[in-house]
Amino acid sequence: MKKPFTFNYSIILLLTLTLIFLTSIKSFSQSAGLNILLALPQGEFRENVDRAGFGLSGHFTLFKAMPGMPFTFGINAGYINYGSESRTIPFNQWAGDVPVDVNRTNNLVNFHLLFQVFPFEGSVKPYLDILFGGNYLFTTTEIKSNDKQIASTTNQDDIGWSYGGGGGFLIKLVDLDPIGESMSPSTLWLDLKVRYLFGTEAEYLKEGSVVVHDNGTVDYYYSKSKIDLVTIHLGVVIEFF
Repeated sequence: MKKPFTFNYSIILLLTLTLIFLTSIKSFSQSAGLNILLALPQGEFRENVDRAGFGLSGHFTLFKAMPGMPFTFGINAGYINYGSESRTIPFNQWAGDVPVDVNRTNNLVNFHLLFQVFPFEGSVKPYLDILFGGNYLFTTTEIKSNDKQIASTTNQDDIGWSYGGGGGFLIKLVDLDPIGESMSPSTLWLDLKVRYLFGTEAEYLKEGSVVVHDNGTVDYYYSKSKIDLVTIHLGVVIEFF
């Protein structure tokens, strides 16, 4: 089935939210975290994408949880690659001796409002997460020669709601003393967590969904399903005082 690509203004929204996220970390956060993650498709999504995804996730919170008020709010953002394909082809019919690399990636970016509960204090702190936000799925193809990009395009993109929860542990690593007046006292924690995220229906491409024929025509085979994921995270959190 062929379907022409039309520009989606969610790209502009994605860039705007990213800028807000990065600015807020520096200006307002009481803690900030970064972790690598393993994403395991669930339900309908797993029927179409039967492989794990890999990516990064980060968050910040607006105030510190403490006894008497053992919760905090913040924002979480993540990136997941759930498929990729590469091939080498001639640059064109007149330059068959000039090879170029064609790389295609299937990606998911999500943004969530984050609510965290810390029922206990100590050097090991268990916590619960509640999240609500959205998913942005997009597939891009780029042409490169000698590691330099020649051209690129977005083959497909779509958005949907995302929500869920999970839990984990913060394990204290070290207290960080201030350096001069530019740094406040802080604590570095090891962060281990698991989340289950429910996603509403979205349309997407996966590995093998784009078929390029010898005559140059292209067929796109789209999948559509709910975007449910289990994500497993390993990272660090820095907590400011």
